[in-house]
Amino acid sequence: MQDQRRALGVPRPATAADAAPLCALINSAYRGESSRQGWTTETDLVGGGRTDETTLAEMIATEGNVFLVFDSDTGPIASVFLQREDGRAYLGLLSVSPTRQAEGLGKRLLAEAERWVTREWKLTRIIMSVIRQRHELIAWYERRGYHLTGETWPFDINDERFGLPKVEGLEFAALEKVLA
Repeated sequence: MQDQRRALGVPRPATAADAAPLCALINSAYRGESSRQGWTTETDLVGGGRTDETTLAEMIATEGNVFLVFDSDTGPIASVFLQREDGRAYLGLLSVSPTRQAEGLGKRLLAEAERWVTREWKLTRIIMSVIRQRHELIAWYERRGYHLTGETWPFDINDERFGLPKVEGLEFAALEKVLA
């Protein structure tokens, strides 16, 4: 496993050609039966897709956005989205292939994203939103220095492309980290 981690090097910024493989990676990490192979599944809370190829292509092409990607011989195995906004960075869609979870890729990618934010954008704050009911995921981020801000808002997505709530009362919680 250590040799695999070393071989990955640093993540690269995504290009337009990455929209389709990133869509497959992200949806496999969060939704559907394939996501059950890992621990990041939202399948019991939310149905439908997590994203779609068109949305990802637009995100990749937008100024002030970057997807960082770890590749293997078969394509992307981990990615994270960063958006520069209002003097801080928004982090989202941190995804690791369900078959590669628990290898430390998510932790490595999160650290690389934090380095990108401070090195490339000269920013010192990252925010994100997580489904509040994802206690294990919130705890994972808290162990890495993120804290709940107390801000929440309803999960009002009801679109098969991005999320069909399966339980009542879903909401997003905001987390933040101040980078040194």
